[in-house]
Amino acid sequence: MAATTLAFLIGAAHAAGGKVAWDDLAHDDKSTGDVLSYGLGLKAQRHSPAKRINTRNVDMLVPAWTFSFGGEKQRGQEAQALVHDGVIYVTASYSRLYALDAKTGHQLWAYEHRLPDDIRPCCDVVNRGPAIYGDKIYFGTLDARLVALDKKTGAVAWNQKFGDHKVGYTMTGAPFIVREKGGRVLVVHGSSGDEFGVLGWLFARDPETGAEVWARPLVEGHMGRLEGKDSTTTGDVKAPSWPRDRDGNLTESWKQGGGAPWQTASFDPDTNTIVIGSGNPAPWNTWKRTAEGGNPLEWDSLFTSGQAYVDASTGELKGFYQHTPNDAWDFSGNNSVVLFEYKDPKTGKLVKASAHADRNGYFFVTDREKLATGAGYPNKPTSLINAWPFVDGITWAKGFDLKSGRPIETGNRPPLPEAGAEKGKAVFVSPPFLGGTNWMPMSYSPDTGLFYIPGNHWAMDYWTEHVTYKPGSAYLGQGFRIKRLYDDHVGTLRAIDPKTGRIVWENKEKFPLWAGTLTTAGGLLITGTSDGFVKAFDAKTGKELWKYQTGSGVVSVPITWEQDGEQYIGLSSGYGGAVPLWGGDMADLTKQITQGGSYWVFKLPRAEGRKVASK
Repeated sequence: MAATTLAFLIGAAHAAGGKVAWDDLAHDDKSTGDVLSYGLGLKAQRHSPAKRINTRNVDMLVPAWTFSFGGEKQRGQEAQALVHDGVIYVTASYSRLYALDAKTGHQLWAYEHRLPDDIRPCCDVVNRGPAIYGDKIYFGTLDARLVALDKKTGAVAWNQKFGDHKVGYTMTGAPFIVREKGGRVLVVHGSSGDEFGVLGWLFARDPETGAEVWARPLVEGHMGRLEGKDSTTTGDVKAPSWPRDRDGNLTESWKQGGGAPWQTASFDPDTNTIVIGSGNPAPWNTWKRTAEGGNPLEWDSLFTSGQAYVDASTGELKGFYQHTPNDAWDFSGNNSVVLFEYKDPKTGKLVKASAHADRNGYFFVTDREKLATGAGYPNKPTSLINAWPFVDGITWAKGFDLKSGRPIETGNRPPLPEAGAEKGKAVFVSPPFLGGTNWMPMSYSPDTGLFYIPGNHWAMDYWTEHVTYKPGSAYLGQGFRIKRLYDDHVGTLRAIDPKTGRIVWENKEKFPLWAGTLTTAGGLLITGTSDGFVKAFDAKTGKELWKYQTGSGVVSVPITWEQDGEQYIGLSSGYGGAVPLWGGDMADLTKQITQGGSYWVFKLPRAEGRKVASK
């Protein structure tokens, strides 16, 4: 077998036996008893209606228990856990998954995927979480597989390979469950590997068997699949947004085009639309994606570095908005696309929108109805409502033209090497490729009407290098050095108004922020910091109300749930991810952070919890 598995059954099977139905998932954002989806709901708003823990009592939180992931397999712990029927399901580094008793932390079972030696993860051996449906748990692995486990026992139900890990395919993001308009439930997941020059794919699978239902490549001109047969090309079959050589043939970069949707989708059932970010084009070197002697602004490299709107039934690309045309900086576009509604302050009409804080430093609000019905395909200006900077010091663009929907670039693309030189002249770029924000998901509170973005203030020296595609090797064509933008901080947690772009409050952190955020009806904003703290803020004012040191950097995503009259908050601790691997000056800064690998759960003291429940 290409890969084998190991499941440890600890004690008797847990009593939690109920299956997860589609209606449970569809109402996950309204439930406090379970956490059933990455993003706490189909819209990925990361908001919980739980309010037993609130701004008045959060300073009384204490640890309920902690669980060690064990062994020497530490590295980055970036997962968001799920909770169902009193069981926590949480993934860990090196493609592991644990089932834990939610009240005690007792391990019920564990699954460890046996990985080959030749995996090629670009940015640490992380896993960001599972999906749940029926009687199964689903998660991706670093050797490019999607695995389904029996949620009671951890036994393998099926194991599907979707790409060749030897050339760079892998999977770190959490799968997502959708139900298309015909009533069929699907497991949706993407691929990773842009940095190795693989073609990005979005897949939909049968949750019972793992069989592929459809597959959609996210580089223009490549053929998709439906029910095992070729379906349609993505965009124009002639791929006019990708350059050709002097003989009229599409270049090497198109074949290795990137665009991997490696983060997790959101879903709009009203329009039967999967919404997901697409990754950077490959290679990073923009000149490799520009016709010889041409202008890089003449090419877009569709459908990379943007937000894609995909028909859940067929996998057809219905709409697309590109945040960074012909991306030269590895800004990508993968971090979460959050669905929300607001009343237009001018007309009073309800706007069904999408929000996205991009690595390029801009916070985008787009019209998701127009994008889901094709009016914004591809890149039509009617889909962009506005784009505001959410971090300081942006150098690559000075804003967005709302009529064209395109960035107003400043000429900050790194130049080609001069004749005979190994590398080009360095340019100063902010944000760097690690982004104004990165994979760590933001949250939205319908109570405050604000988005909460875990961001960073930093920059890079950036230069062009020669590059030729070689299977299994890094396909970048760029060199870099991450640098400070300010002396007093790197991390910047900001609350932004999506109607005006106004930064309502900010909290600065010495170290880079690399954890997701969570809001609650108790008026709280919960997140973690790279120096080991889990923190709670007043969501309206930004005042820090509570913190607790976990012993290692927190780069995961918090959740909250209620059980037996008490509210719990849980998250993983364990430093890693891209920053210590790629971070230049930031890697030097974070060397003092110890590694770890554990899950922490907090609650109010029992007497205080009873007091809240009686009110």
